[in-house]
Amino acid sequence: MDAKVRMYTTGVCPYCNMAERLLKAKGIDEIEKIRVDLQPDQRVQMMEMTGRRTVPQIYIGDTYVGGFDDLSALDREGKLEPMLRGA
Repeated sequence: MDAKVRMYTTGVCPYCNMAERLLKAKGIDEIEKIRVDLQPDQRVQMMEMTGRRTVPQIYIGDTYVGGFDDLSALDREGKLEPMLRGA
């Protein structure tokens, strides 16, 4: 079973789009997107949880992954797919 993926995002974020493309290429069809540009209270919550202001901020299951650079680094290290498969 695939892990649930949650991504804090905005409407005009190239790194969010790249993160989504990478996740879709790994077979993740459903990404819960939280638009912090439309929901400012969610940005505040995101910043409290992650300590970061930028998007995307990505969670796989309950695990905080970070942004796009962190996601792609996990992929390069071969650690992304096991996380996505709930391993």
